[in-house]
Amino acid sequence: MQEIEWNDFLKVELRVGKIVSAEVFAKARKPAYILHVDFGTEIGIKKSSAQITDLYQPDSLVGKLVIAVVNFPKKQIGSIQSECLVTGFHNVEGHVALCVPDTDVPLGTKLL
Repeated sequence: MQEIEWNDFLKVELRVGKIVSAEVFAKARKPAYILHVDFGTEIGIKKSSAQITDLYQPDSLVGKLVIAVVNFPKKQIGSIQSECLVTGFHNVEGHVALCVPDTDVPLGTKLL
């Protein structure tokens, strides 16, 4: 494990967002969804590609709160520009389970 300084951690903008739409990313090399995530009025809606097809269906994702990094530069992924990185953990089968708050918090709230 590599240690980092506290100031390094403070640079990462981990924010709460709500998935407002999810669709199959048909042009992706690996199975993925295109997510539109609302981070509130300050940040707005950002797009992301997420390889979470093993555990989730698009309809079940809409309305779900997620934690995402919102201050990475945009990244071209296939035919879309990903604007944020939705976080998750691999389970024992290697499938990605989303990192989510366990209670409602305001959109855009920063992880402390």
